[in-house]
Amino acid sequence: MQVHIMFFGQLTDITGTPNLILHDIPDTKTLQETLNELYPALANTKYAIAMNNKTIQCNSILSGDTTIALLPPFSGG
Repeated sequence: MQVHIMFFGQLTDITGTPNLILHDIPDTKTLQETLNELYPALANTKYAIAMNNKTIQCNSILSGDTTIALLPPFSGG
């Protein structure tokens, strides 16, 4: 199983890349733990998670090839 992760805004600055591919990640909680190990600054950063174009609020199972977007807080005007 492959997870394609896209970073946006300040998250790209933290990770140094707009995209990352990880393998064998069973759920979004494990994904966050893995990303926090790879990029410790993410642990102190607020962001929303979208899975296959839908924002999620709780731990979700990842199955098959999944696209995850990490979205920084955004404000409207």
